[in-house]
Amino acid sequence: MARSKGDHEARRRDVSEAVWQVTAARGFGGLTLRAVADRLGATTGLLTHYFPTKRALVTHALDLLEERTASRPRRPAGEGLDALRAALLDMLPLTEEATRSNRIWVSSWDHVLSDAGLSTAYAGKYARSRDTLRDKVAAAQALGELPPVDAARTAAGVQSFVLGLVVQALLDPAAFPPSRQIDLLDDHLAALARSRPPRDGDRAET
Repeated sequence: MARSKGDHEARRRDVSEAVWQVTAARGFGGLTLRAVADRLGATTGLLTHYFPTKRALVTHALDLLEERTASRPRRPAGEGLDALRAALLDMLPLTEEATRSNRIWVSSWDHVLSDAGLSTAYAGKYARSRDTLRDKVAAAQALGELPPVDAARTAAGVQSFVLGLVVQALLDPAAFPPSRQIDLLDDHLAALARSRPPRDGDRAET
């Protein structure tokens, strides 16, 4: 008897959950059709209906990670600098769930950097994140909480700072516990708030 559409969708959900569990446990380095099949209690032949290639499997895992990251609860925030701070805190590995997601993101970089298509997609994801941060920076500038400099440049700077902090916290959690991550972020934002707009003579010669 042919499977119903409901059966097919249920199986797809089961497969997606197995992909997520393997990725969360082993990172992208351990993501294989065999590992997913073992988690699902199925054969690799069944999985090839969903993922005919390793790239298809990796792409699906990346999509799942982005979906779960986007659906994670966010901190309540006010306006201006408070909203910017909340968005940056949401990026840091301050909780068990955020740490797990960040570990998976970092473990994916090797696969992404070796695939031009995935690299382009990732660049777009980070660009969209910068756009969101840029809007929050601009709102803080409008309230007089940040100096009136290039909002896009400031957004790129704070994104880069936080991503670097993510890596350090994942590699050395004892040296960068949540309390220190928050302190370092607050120090960075305070320094931005105190900074003056650069003069023409301050820029390096190119």
